[in-house]
Amino acid sequence: MRLTILGGGGFRVPLVYGALLGDHAEGRVSHVTLYDEDPARLAAMARVLEDLAAAAAVPDAPAVMATRDLDEALRGADFVFSAIRVGGLEGRAADERVALAEGVLGQETVGAGGIAYGLRTVPVARGIARRIARVAPEAWVINFTNPAGLVTEAMAEELGDRVIGICDSPVGLGRRIARLLGARPEDAWIDYVGLNHLGWVRGLRIGGRDELPRLLADTDALESFEEGRLFGAEWLRSLGAIPNEYLHYYYFNRDTVRAYQEAAQTRGAFLRDQQRGFYAEAGRAGLPAGAALAAWDRTRAEREATYMAENREAAGVGERDESDLESGGYEKVALALMRAIARDERATLILNVRNGSTLSVLDAGAVIEVPCLVDANGAHPLGVEQLPLHAVGLVTAVKAVEREILAAAASGARADAVKAFALHPLVDSVAVARRLLDGYATAHPGLAHLR
Repeated sequence: MRLTILGGGGFRVPLVYGALLGDHAEGRVSHVTLYDEDPARLAAMARVLEDLAAAAAVPDAPAVMATRDLDEALRGADFVFSAIRVGGLEGRAADERVALAEGVLGQETVGAGGIAYGLRTVPVARGIARRIARVAPEAWVINFTNPAGLVTEAMAEELGDRVIGICDSPVGLGRRIARLLGARPEDAWIDYVGLNHLGWVRGLRIGGRDELPRLLADTDALESFEEGRLFGAEWLRSLGAIPNEYLHYYYFNRDTVRAYQEAAQTRGAFLRDQQRGFYAEAGRAGLPAGAALAAWDRTRAEREATYMAENREAAGVGERDESDLESGGYEKVALALMRAIARDERATLILNVRNGSTLSVLDAGAVIEVPCLVDANGAHPLGVEQLPLHAVGLVTAVKAVEREILAAAASGARADAVKAFALHPLVDSVAVARRLLDGYATAHPGLAHLR
């Protein structure tokens, strides 16, 4: 089986390759093709993967090929993993700066920053989807490119249900809750529903019994994990649910914006500088065996420890606990998804897929994030209870923004782009929306036509 990774020079690629090294079942991935436009990043990442394979010492490790030719990368692929970043981390840092200058959130997927990132990314994602449809029409596409729900919906215009979005946030949240309740995550049914980076765990069933009320009643247990400390036990009990960590940007918006404005460096700028150092070190000539992997491990540990640091500062909860450093493991979700489709091994996973009739407040084509049954025919959203009114408001408002981003990316019209910014719940003024667009059009050459 052949896997192509778009954005193959990206920092998280070793997570995917490491998961493949641990898969010894028949029909596993035998060839991995890395595609990236940056030759230096490709070369550095190939070194890290070489070190990973050597350290694992497994027979028949997946062969790795790197290319800057998209058609060559796609030809013969059974699965395509999309993890591109249009504009790079420099673009992310600019997204943050422009928004914070206007007093609004510039986070990569939420608010003004997410809109700017979407306006840059959707045209590229649509172009890639068209190429996949032409060069590898039988391939399944697993999208991790952010904003993941929006980009999956854009790619679905060309690929239909053969593109499936993944995110590690709901998976990690479900695991933390299950363990607190004394259950193995794989034995728990997680009632999760929403959009990407905008969802809620409303129940967690173990042996057919919903155990979430037991957790909500226990303040000490609630405030012993990441989301509990971020939101506080009182607010979680008010909601009767555990929100995805990204909802902290909505529920505590002013506090978070202030923390971001007061920070010495934005998250995007920190990652930009950190990864410059890593790629320079990993790409250095004459590097001894294992050194590239060691540099990647060090960089990753620092990256994970500082994740959402401004939100924790706003909540007054300090540094991350060791128990919170484990991510949801998007590479494990991707591997489980590939296995379920390629081998017809039925699995239940939280994924980004087209709504169909799952949520009555959205149309059939809207991409949502819900538990899905996966088999050889793809991912099928499972029935869920409808959203409470407070969640309906956020979900429909943000989906309306996503639709305006899709329209603006297709039309190139300034009015559509301004509307996307102005309609977002975290942008409070049409005048601010216009200034944001002007700022982004100045910062990003690809958006200059919207000025």
